[in-house]
Amino acid sequence: MIKLSTRGAAKRLGISHEALANYVRIGKIPAPESIQHGQRTVHIWSEENIDCVRKLLPKIANGRKTRYQKKQSLGRGGQLAKPKRKKRK
Repeated sequence: MIKLSTRGAAKRLGISHEALANYVRIGKIPAPESIQHGQRTVHIWSEENIDCVRKLLPKIANGRKTRYQKKQSLGRGGQLAKPKRKKRK
């Protein structure tokens, strides 16, 4: 059975290791087995963990709204209100 670090798992998933670590930290992805190495916690990823994350990745919202989602959330007008500018003297 192959065990990988977070960097290795992220490489197999095709995302950055920072993104994978962030998803685990905020709870969007279940944390795999972890070990303590000094004061650092190291996650050990198995093939089963990577397959589970591969299935979850398309469902994770990244927090950014696309143009289409913005139009739907605005209602009928379809345009954002422009912020008022301060007058210069």
